[in-house]
Amino acid sequence: MTATLSSTTLVVLPRATQRPRQRQRLLPRFAWWVISICLAVLFLYPIGVMLSQVGPDDLAQIFDSSRGLSVWQSAGNSAFVALLATGVAVVVSTCAGYAFAKLPYRGSTIAFFVTLVTFMIPFQAIITPLYLVLRDIGLQNNLVGVALVIATFNLPLGIFLMRNSFAAIPSSLEEAAQIDGATAFSAMWRVMLPVALPGVVSTALLSFFGAWNEFFAALILITDQKLYTLPVSIGILSADANFQLDFGLMQTGVAITVIPCVIVYLVLQKYYVAGLLNGALK
Repeated sequence: MTATLSSTTLVVLPRATQRPRQRQRLLPRFAWWVISICLAVLFLYPIGVMLSQVGPDDLAQIFDSSRGLSVWQSAGNSAFVALLATGVAVVVSTCAGYAFAKLPYRGSTIAFFVTLVTFMIPFQAIITPLYLVLRDIGLQNNLVGVALVIATFNLPLGIFLMRNSFAAIPSSLEEAAQIDGATAFSAMWRVMLPVALPGVVSTALLSFFGAWNEFFAALILITDQKLYTLPVSIGILSADANFQLDFGLMQTGVAITVIPCVIVYLVLQKYYVAGLLNGALK
């Protein structure tokens, strides 16, 4: 028997009345475990199917450069494009996000809304104007031009994440730095940016993944075979003379492409999750 004290009387309740509450707490936890296991199977099953089709013969064909395509050179091109696009996206998103969050001006809300509206513009719809612009400025068939295009389309999400990351930081930190004589840029660089590091890492990871796996932009904007990125080279190597795909060869190439992304994510996953939560909850 247990006793509960109310404001007026002392009521004695039997222990049996507490058991249904304990059972009700166990059911949601069990349901969450079932849902988590189902989601794990849902996501891991395609990975298992992909890895099951990777064989020694497919690996030998992927790394065979007799067709004029080198996977190692293509991987280097992809790394250059991904790193340059990530650097541009992180720098511009950090500066713009800080301005939107801590340096508001008349019309800044509208400008931020217009930036987010660009999410609705399909990349494929404006690939022809982008091709003409890059041709006019001399960056067509150039890895730098491809990196700038990819970075431009990663900016809206990066600005959104960085703006929310800076907005979640108390303004008192910035005010204390300015009292000590720091400028707006110095306060952002020395005080605000270390606190907003998870948002920076999240922006960098999303930009890197998008640039590393980009296929369509590199296929349209690059015409020199030596400048092909890894997804384009794998797509060409997977097709034969009759334009039929060898799915085993393609899955082998996809597995090779995924390895750098998995390594980078495992190293920075703590900051990545924290940055996404800051960007979603603020």
